Amino acid sequence: MKELDALLARYLETHYEPSSAEEKSAFEALLTLSDPELIAYLLKGERSDSDVTNTIIDRILGRH
Repeated sequence: MKELDALLARYLETHYEPSSAEEKSAFEALLTLSDPELIAYLLKGERSDSDVTNTIIDRILGRH
């Protein structure tokens, strides 16, 4: 899905490199999720049980 690709690519370009190892790991874990799971988090506003994952989601969505 192009919307997801655009969001994830923007995060990679602007936030990934300076992130902590824990945040990088959380982002990499997001990449293993199915499209419906990513859509739920990134387009429908659902939250994860993990605080670090929610931090990454917020940064991806520009809510940091």
